[in-house]
Amino acid sequence: MKRLLIISPHFPPANTADMQRVRMSLPYFANLGWEAEVITVAPTYDDVVKDELLLASVPANIKIHQVKALTKKWTSKLGLGSLALRSLWYFRKKGNQLLKQQRFDLIYFSTTEFPICILGSYWKKRFGTPYVIDMQDPWHTDYYKNKPKSERPKKYWFSYRLHKYLEPKAMQHVDGLISVSENYIQTLHLRYPQLQTKPAAVITFGAFDKDFEIAQQNSKQLGLAFRQTTNKINLIYIGRGGFDMKPALQTLFGAFKQGIALQPDLFGKVQFHFIGTSYAPKGKGVPTIAPIAEELGLSDYITEYTDRIGFYQSLKNMQQADGLVIIGSDQAAYTASKLYPYILAKKPLLATLHPESSATKIMKDCHAGHLLYINQTLDAATQTMAAYLEFIHQHVPPPTRWEAFETFTAAHTTQKQVELFNEVIKNNAVPL
Repeated sequence: MKRLLIISPHFPPANTADMQRVRMSLPYFANLGWEAEVITVAPTYDDVVKDELLLASVPANIKIHQVKALTKKWTSKLGLGSLALRSLWYFRKKGNQLLKQQRFDLIYFSTTEFPICILGSYWKKRFGTPYVIDMQDPWHTDYYKNKPKSERPKKYWFSYRLHKYLEPKAMQHVDGLISVSENYIQTLHLRYPQLQTKPAAVITFGAFDKDFEIAQQNSKQLGLAFRQTTNKINLIYIGRGGFDMKPALQTLFGAFKQGIALQPDLFGKVQFHFIGTSYAPKGKGVPTIAPIAEELGLSDYITEYTDRIGFYQSLKNMQQADGLVIIGSDQAAYTASKLYPYILAKKPLLATLHPESSATKIMKDCHAGHLLYINQTLDAATQTMAAYLEFIHQHVPPPTRWEAFETFTAAHTTQKQVELFNEVIKNNAVPL
């Protein structure tokens, strides 16, 4: 049995997107020949939304090592809120301890708290242990460089320069790459030509049936975040907003506005609910979707709830909706990891995506729902949306091709991870 040390600063009960790959893979590693242990930050030091039910999906036999982090109460006074930077020293200490005491064949960084990945190079130099980095998002990126200040993330000046400095250090000795997007790997190959000889794989997040079982078993304690009315067609989106999604929203809302004018009986009863659109603390989120609706005169039809909700509460809300909506980024490389639970919810699904996004291909291959394309003609988008609303009125399950969807299950995506792990181990084997 090979041994895998996973570095994941966020972990259940933290309800963050970047811990989902690890959480959904843990039940399958052992059967594929890998014994996994996880180092994570103790929940006390992580101020993200928590969902205690997430712990029910983690196998009881997995060793979880929790570390401390500098408290945000003090570091925020210095303008330092990053979980990676607050916990870096503690990860280093715990990693040193474990790597001294026992043998690990591979270290696996799966997180968007990217600064923590610089420990891979340090541990490899000290202990000789190879490491793999999972690129769930771009690390150092120029995407926001020419954007107005109002559209940039907070502390962009600092983070841009920090990532530009740290990414090369982590990539200098990395032994393998996993990414949700081919574009991310291509970018790294151009920046660091030595990576072109290293194993790399594009692996999407997995679909995890067990989550819906847990949500169903705990349905009574999970509330609705939106006001459900019988005389409305309630369409739900749960996930972040942001300025990179403005083109998708303009396409969606533009088609909806024209639909109201042309077919008021079909479009007029629709109520959109956008839930959990901000990562800010409860009550402090800044709306990024409602202002676009207001510009188009659609405020009566569109409600934005910036506060994030628990993971299983999200599944309960999706199951209670009349239909589901997904909006994507204006970047072709963007992959909507939330797509899989949306498909598993078996509700009518309307997605507005970049035509070259991998999520678009998945939607098509699986016949998972209706598709709008960012910046497509208004008439075409309105016709697609009308077909979607008419399908809702039929009250039949979506015609999803489940045999095509099988390749996106957590069991299958974990196997692809392990195949890359095995290749890395083979490449780093010491000749006899």
